[in-house]
Amino acid sequence: MKTFKEFGLCLFNPDMRTTALKVSLVVGSILFIINHGSALVKGQMNRERWISAGITYVIPYMVNIHGQYVSRSRKC
Repeated sequence: MKTFKEFGLCLFNPDMRTTALKVSLVVGSILFIINHGSALVKGQMNRERWISAGITYVIPYMVNIHGQYVSRSRKC
């Protein structure tokens, strides 16, 4: 069985990173617009919102890496 440490290493795996970055950019941008678009337009982005906005991109990245990790693990 694979470990959490192995998954952590996958987060920085160049073979997985390219796809995950593309997914993160597209999905993260859609979520950013939904969750923070009006605040950005109104100039109401504060520190907490920017942190939340950053997480908006990190989560799709991690989910994509997880999907790739599980898919590759099952092929072995």
